[in-house]
Amino acid sequence: RVTANVGVLISGRGSNMRSLVANATEAYKVVVVASNRPSAEGLVWAREQGIPTFALSPKEVGKQAYEAALDAALREAGAEYLALAGYMRLLSDDFVARWRDRIINIHPSLLPKYKGLDTHARAIAAGDAEAGCSVHIVTEELDGGAVLGQARVPIKSGDTPETLAARVLDEEHRLYPRVLAEWLTR
Repeated sequence: RVTANVGVLISGRGSNMRSLVANATEAYKVVVVASNRPSAEGLVWAREQGIPTFALSPKEVGKQAYEAALDAALREAGAEYLALAGYMRLLSDDFVARWRDRIINIHPSLLPKYKGLDTHARAIAAGDAEAGCSVHIVTEELDGGAVLGQARVPIKSGDTPETLAARVLDEEHRLYPRVLAEWLTR
């Protein structure tokens, strides 16, 4: 199978993006890293690896102009699929429709539980025995698309949202590259 060109969208450190790059197989190649935060640490790392980057703050130009510029940059880089990796913005329905069935996301909960933010605190507060992460197809519904893979992490006595988040993040780094490769070669 021909390698798929993937664009990765980040908002911060880009640890999942780094894992996708480091664990790329013949199934995919990261061709561009894009961010809604020009100061995102992950952009520096991507540039050091020779990966083209795109950065623009939606606050500077507005959501519609931002998404138009983002879409143009992704297509110009040759991206065929998108992987959201700690991308902390909601994409518009129009943007999702343009990339229909070609966007996946990693989310720090066992979907359909705990869509949105504060997933670790919510799992602990609910008294759950386990938490985890999910890779899913992005649709217009927040964290609502089909789940492609999950990893489970036990919640330990005395866990804080921060300690649980660190263990879940380790699992995200293992799960995301594997599920992305499987999805692209299905």
